[in-house]
Amino acid sequence: MTPETSPERHIVLAGAGIGGLTAALALSGAGFRVTLIERNAALSELGAGIQLSPNAHRILDSLGVIERLGRDCVQPLEIRLNSVRAGGLVGRVPLGDTAVKRYGAPYCVVHRGDLHRALLAAVTARGDIDIHLGAAVADAESDDDGVTVEVQGEDGASTLRGDALIGADGVWSAVRRRMLRLPSAQFSGRIAYRALIPATHVRAEDRVSSSVWMGPRAHLVHYPIRGGEALNLVAVVEDDWHEEEWSAPGDPEQLLPRFADWPEAPRSLLQRPDTWLKWALCDVGPGTIWTEGRISLLGDAAHAMLPFMAQGGAMAIEDAAVLARSLTENADTPAALLAYERDRKDRVERVMRTARDNARTYHQDGVGAMIRDMGIRFLSGEKLLHRYDWLYGWRM
Repeated sequence: MTPETSPERHIVLAGAGIGGLTAALALSGAGFRVTLIERNAALSELGAGIQLSPNAHRILDSLGVIERLGRDCVQPLEIRLNSVRAGGLVGRVPLGDTAVKRYGAPYCVVHRGDLHRALLAAVTARGDIDIHLGAAVADAESDDDGVTVEVQGEDGASTLRGDALIGADGVWSAVRRRMLRLPSAQFSGRIAYRALIPATHVRAEDRVSSSVWMGPRAHLVHYPIRGGEALNLVAVVEDDWHEEEWSAPGDPEQLLPRFADWPEAPRSLLQRPDTWLKWALCDVGPGTIWTEGRISLLGDAAHAMLPFMAQGGAMAIEDAAVLARSLTENADTPAALLAYERDRKDRVERVMRTARDNARTYHQDGVGAMIRDMGIRFLSGEKLLHRYDWLYGWRM
């Protein structure tokens, strides 16, 4: 009996977010029995927009997810790079047809909730993925033959027996902390404020393109979602965090003064939302292991990163595909999980380091901002896109 068809190949996934649902699809498609454990009693995805670069788009398309998104998946024509110091546009990164020709797949932006619903619909359509809602992994213990997972649900404790446990339970992963005893992510000193506004009465270019505004100790990203009917706003500022939880309602009176001396175009967008939500941006440093025996991690649970490469979701999606491949190719589950980590580590850590570098670049002032703007002007166009061939051109 081959590894992928053996009834003993049962994978338990903790977390039914984007990474967990993608992993469930990939593993089920490879012939594994899959059980999903989700703490929330109802499945939903909070947040706002998510960017699906070609490396992630290819995987989701192969799993039948993209077709379920339909027009909700928007292809921006370009990324417009704006500098507060320069008063506006300093460079363009072509996307649209250019990205498709260069990478064989488009660069898309979508609302997280729409992506989550499409993933869940694909999981439900398979009919062979067992989902436990309102339950959490409380403990797990590996042995030579498998892993015993203790699950705490509304009706009390129960146990599952599997071939492996994969923690896809996010930045504050219980599997990471309790089972693998790894340090938690750390606050970066940056806060992201997120909001959606109707795309009516915004500039024509903002309805078809992504934009970044870079300024001293802050930046703004916005792009169209939901068929171009809404604009996703993400304003990032350097600040302290004083809330009890790692997300909370955002106060415009605290946010807007940080952008008071910015050009009128970004200020007018920031003034439009009635409500904001804010998140403390946290990450883990490169060099952390995320596999021990028959327990491993995926996505933010393994390698939470800053959002300045827009690759957190994409890396979780890639993780899911590589995990399924590694387990399919190797009947020795612990060895397969170690191979999965080895395959992912260098690439993921390069993304993490680049995101940290971008965080500094975006928020520069004075001479640093002037040098940044000159460099962008020099490289504007496909030269800028070429710098990310290693990222967007990735294939299994």
